Amino acid sequence: MSDSAAFDSKQFRTVLGHFPTGVTIVTGMEDDTPVGFTIGSFTSVSLDPPMVGFLPQTNSATWAAMAPAGRFCVNVLSRDQVDLCWKFAKSDHDSSRFDGVAWRPGPTGSPIVERAVAWIDCEVEDVYEMGDHYFVLGRVVALEADANNDGDGPHPLLFFKGTLGGFAAEG
Repeated sequence: MSDSAAFDSKQFRTVLGHFPTGVTIVTGMEDDTPVGFTIGSFTSVSLDPPMVGFLPQTNSATWAAMAPAGRFCVNVLSRDQVDLCWKFAKSDHDSSRFDGVAWRPGPTGSPIVERAVAWIDCEVEDVYEMGDHYFVLGRVVALEADANNDGDGPHPLLFFKGTLGGFAAEG
């Protein structure tokens, strides 16, 4: 690598922050207790078979708590759920994250957060260590959009350059 191409982690984060992402809460179960965390690094992987993935940090205590169950649910947050984004963004494994949060078990038993724009319930297909993160590959077993069936939306929550906001279509 030439000296002119050198960069530090701050610049890396700043530049990648120019790519807007959706905001999700990935949920699972630790025995009989719901657990979850805010994840922006979520992606569709395959249509056939249907697979998605997300990238928790390798030192994530929340991922360590939910991993043994072998299943998870991705809850796509709405622009009205900024409070949940921050509540589930804590770095420690905090069982109080679900205090006051309305949810129901999905087909795999993983929590579906009420009022989410969409949910994707999965079984873990594989986990790959990649630098300071894991890539968790999930096989989709069930999913739904407009889970409230109110016909309003979707109005997803977006993360862009360190801030949260909504989305407005332009054509």
